Amino acid sequence: MNEITDLHDAHVFVRSFLNAGRGDIVALTGAGISTSSGIPDFRSPGGIWSQMEPIQYQDFVASEACRLEDWRRRFEMQSYFRKAEPNAAHLALAHLADLGLLDMLITQNVDGLHQASGIDDNALIELHGNSTYATCLSCGMRAELDDQRPSWEAGHAPVCDSCGGFLKAAVVSFGQMMPENELQRAALAAQNAALFVVIGSSLVVHPAAQLPVLAVQAGAELVIINRESTPLDQVAHTIIRCPIAETFAGFGAMQG
Repeated sequence: MNEITDLHDAHVFVRSFLNAGRGDIVALTGAGISTSSGIPDFRSPGGIWSQMEPIQYQDFVASEACRLEDWRRRFEMQSYFRKAEPNAAHLALAHLADLGLLDMLITQNVDGLHQASGIDDNALIELHGNSTYATCLSCGMRAELDDQRPSWEAGHAPVCDSCGGFLKAAVVSFGQMMPENELQRAALAAQNAALFVVIGSSLVVHPAAQLPVLAVQAGAELVIINRESTPLDQVAHTIIRCPIAETFAGFGAMQG
């Protein structure tokens, strides 16, 4: 295992596989890629999930009070998401996809920053959904968050204009089934990868944490870019312990 802690060495390593022009790269991103964009790591000590009990999906469906509280939290998180912009790492991955080097980007994040970076939707799999808009639990219609605020402020949990079903932010809640299609696409991408790069994920949340295992079992090289240790460090070929955005800074110059 090659462990890199020096930022210059990290730049050299990133440049080496970019200049090699290798394809079949698959990336998995977690909360750590977005913290320098101003998005808190909600699962970390002191984060939102350590300060309040998560609302289970079945409770959201069963209780108007839970739906109102879920929407209160959603609007609170929206204040972070509105101010956030893609950082160098988001932009680098989008550029990799444009160059045809990144086959698939799989993300555990719900902040919408990968879309904001310009990556094509066909090259992106959102395992945990997207918190920047809502969907109807009955008919699946999309609804914008801002349009739901008047209803919430009036003390009514938002409902669908089309069918009257419950509206919920388009994220996978605790106790809610993961999207089967996205899981299958992610597993297939991992198994077809020559290089699997984990960026900013602690690799403790399943089933996402199983994807690097699938990749390694299929013969891929595993690179982990994360400040803290992960359960898969021992099977990684290279670990980079440098700040994520700084690791990808100057990406355009590396392509010259």
